[in-house]
Amino acid sequence: MGPLRKLASIVFLTSGLLVAGGGAALAHEERPVSFPDGTGSVPVLRQGEPDLLVCKTDKADFERRIAQFPADLKTRNLALFAKCQEKGVRHLQEAVDRVNRPGMTIAVLPGLYREEPSQPPPTGACARLPARWSTWGYQILSYEQQLQCPHNQNLVAILGKRDLQIEGTGAGPLDVVIDAEYRKLNAIRADRADGVYFRNLTAQRTTFNSLYVLETDGFVIDRVLTRWNDEYGFLTFASDHGLYTDCKAYGNGDGGLYPGSASNLNQGRGHDVPRYAIEIRRCKSHDNALGYSGTAGDSLWVHDNDFYDNMVGATMDSLWPSHPGLPQNHARFENNRIHDNNRDYYRHTRDGTCARPPAERGYERGVVCSQVGVPPGTGVIVAGGNYNVFRNNQVWGHRRAGFQLFGVPAFIRGENDLGKQADTSDFNRFEGNVLGVSPTGERRPNGLDVWWDGQGTGNCWQGNTGPSSPVVLPVCAARAPELSGGTRRLLAEPVKLVKLYLCADFSAADARLPAGCDWFGASGLGKVEAQLALGGSLVLGLLAGLFWWRWRRWSGLTRRARRLIAAGTVAGALGLALDVVAAALGSSAQAGAALLLMGAWWLCLGSALRAGRPVFGWFTIVVGALACADAFDRLVYLIPVVPLGPGWIRGAVTGLWVLCAVVVLAPRRARTPAEQPADQAGVAT
Repeated sequence: MGPLRKLASIVFLTSGLLVAGGGAALAHEERPVSFPDGTGSVPVLRQGEPDLLVCKTDKADFERRIAQFPADLKTRNLALFAKCQEKGVRHLQEAVDRVNRPGMTIAVLPGLYREEPSQPPPTGACARLPARWSTWGYQILSYEQQLQCPHNQNLVAILGKRDLQIEGTGAGPLDVVIDAEYRKLNAIRADRADGVYFRNLTAQRTTFNSLYVLETDGFVIDRVLTRWNDEYGFLTFASDHGLYTDCKAYGNGDGGLYPGSASNLNQGRGHDVPRYAIEIRRCKSHDNALGYSGTAGDSLWVHDNDFYDNMVGATMDSLWPSHPGLPQNHARFENNRIHDNNRDYYRHTRDGTCARPPAERGYERGVVCSQVGVPPGTGVIVAGGNYNVFRNNQVWGHRRAGFQLFGVPAFIRGENDLGKQADTSDFNRFEGNVLGVSPTGERRPNGLDVWWDGQGTGNCWQGNTGPSSPVVLPVCAARAPELSGGTRRLLAEPVKLVKLYLCADFSAADARLPAGCDWFGASGLGKVEAQLALGGSLVLGLLAGLFWWRWRRWSGLTRRARRLIAAGTVAGALGLALDVVAAALGSSAQAGAALLLMGAWWLCLGSALRAGRPVFGWFTIVVGALACADAFDRLVYLIPVVPLGPGWIRGAVTGLWVLCAVVVLAPRRARTPAEQPADQAGVAT
């Protein structure tokens, strides 16, 4: 590693400390897990008669529930109900406990299943398990402890069962409802349950997840609905050979769908991969904090889904430590409709609603208590992901951005090796997406089509993106993907970095919404970037005024020099004012124009001062050139092969220039005629 790269990595590590200090809580804490060995397969739906039946005993209620079913389905359910009264059980957990061999099927008849025997809090030894407590207030239990006390955290626990199929017999998912009533962490937990198949049911109202699949090789989630949970609708973790199909999730405080830490089978490969660990297709996820959450979402094929009316449509990230498979890599998003993700659920945190117990928050009436700090109004966020592909998606109607891409230092995920600090945000491809237009052809623009912090290498976009930051993006090379996007930024643009780190101070547990971050409601001059711009503009504006006032009276200046100072001062004043406006409005184009105007001021001022102050004059010209380079970097194209963008260099040099300017402008004792050289007699001010 070269000295510049090592220095940048140290800065990155320091930046990571800022984030780690602010980001208080983990997204999901789990026992140490291992990926499956990959020898399993995606299970196939069995069509035969069930081995076990689950139903309630109230025939009148049952008949009411099936009254509108198609005739054949109604007849089948009536026959199953009669059989279930003789040989069936009343709770799903009771049926799971009767499973005694692989390949069994449980049929759950229409009804509401509260699983009353599983509800009571733990007693005896189960109330005194020696396990670490997470920051979210639950114990992190080992698999053996889950076996010992399956209902400490789970309403229904499927532990170690193989090839088990659980299917609701109703006309749709809402005919069979597993309801945790906010009494348990998980409604249904399938742990080391290779080959499990869930179909046609609803799971709801938990303090964490509705349906949780863990360390499982082979699972299917088919026509399942999850809703009204503190955290996730679906959470599948450290699993392989999985399929989500025709599912639905809404009303969740984190991700509606969370295929976290999927088997990391493509790590170290390029874009040519042999297979994906999990496929997600034809699902709808709406009215959640995140439609799709992908911390360590590796080797995923996500296609033909709808993510809408969330705060953010989908995220892929490497933000949370202790998740296997980091950094995130190889998600393939195709043919999805990602639109109108503009919800702002932070209002429920601000007004105290989310401080109430979960059962009293009003989830069923549309309240969502976000557990994550994200920028509402964004379609897709890639926060420290590699080798992701976004192709042929329709992305429209986002007030902030269609796509966001930024790097995450390895320190955040617990990697302290300096050589790894800049190992994310590489080789992501955005191709063939329809941006800002709905499927009907209606113009529904995104605020920006792309927001990129400039980090990483090999990132590229299609050639028809609309307004973006930076304005011009690296275009994907059709035949040589590895050559696309040649820039390699180790640090984001300074203001963008400050903003990201400020916004990372969100804490759901402490109801902390960082002031100055527009994610949480700051606007105009209340935004941190606007405040930084205003502070810098005031300092530079004061110096510009002093230079104009003092040097216009200097008799040693030529007429050309005076004109240069006057023209530069006007340009500088306009640039400084425009910089504040651009920051308040979030306009990258205006910010670039402001830099050009400020660069013109420095260039004019430096040219005028070279005669009397040659060293300071040339230094001022250098600052002006750097400002113009920074503007080019923002407005035209990211300057390639520059580990630190011009913004960093310009910021550091400008700080030094301000100190020098103060020295140059400082009042001096007037010298007597005897002390002055003859050729400088008229120069003193």
